[in-house]
Amino acid sequence: MTLAIKIALAPLLLAQGRWARRHIPRLPEPPGEREGVVGRGGDTWRVLVVGDSSAAGVGVADQRDALALPLARALAVRAAARVAWRLVARSGVTTVQALALVQDQPRWHADVAVVVTGVNDVIDQVSPARAVAARAALRDWLVRECAVRHIVFTPLPPMGHFAGLPQPLRCVMGLDARRHDRALQRWVVRQPDVSQLFLHLPPDAALLASDGFHPGAPVYRQWAQALAEHIQERRIAGVAPSPHGEG
Repeated sequence: MTLAIKIALAPLLLAQGRWARRHIPRLPEPPGEREGVVGRGGDTWRVLVVGDSSAAGVGVADQRDALALPLARALAVRAAARVAWRLVARSGVTTVQALALVQDQPRWHADVAVVVTGVNDVIDQVSPARAVAARAALRDWLVRECAVRHIVFTPLPPMGHFAGLPQPLRCVMGLDARRHDRALQRWVVRQPDVSQLFLHLPPDAALLASDGFHPGAPVYRQWAQALAEHIQERRIAGVAPSPHGEG
């Protein structure tokens, strides 16, 4: 059904895509630390966040209000432990590009990795099958090279509610995002070292950043808390303390 809609609306969708690229404000990645240690306690959990502009915190003014640092702080409170965290993210990357990005960084062993990708796969019209294959390659590399014990993939946001996109482009991208999410879900359930976070927020434009595209501070706050709960409840950090140390 989505393909038929795309074919029928192709000229309009192409024009709206060009318009969106020109007119949606390009918000910067927020300043602030991209690694550190938070919390107190004898145990240390190590968390690596990898991904695109939402992983990088685009939409807020500082990393303190983004995803990675609030996640580390929330997990430290829930687990009563120290959390060493690192963020490797860049605006605009697809899942394949996120893998290349983390491969270019110094190796950093982690207990759990959180992967935030997918929106740019939809924008670049990467097929759901290719996007899942890229996630599998990213999972394999993180396990092999960073000794990650568990990877949490986050779902795509409800792109059909992105106020910054015109209609019908918004509707078509929303349909594509749901197709990608369903493909991700089918893959995740077959992987012993992978899980998927499910986070349902009301489709409220007030929760988005000023560009009508990226999360706003309330979304990042709820997202970080939900991830901390997901990680702590499943004890997927391998039951701290981590054997990796702090380097």
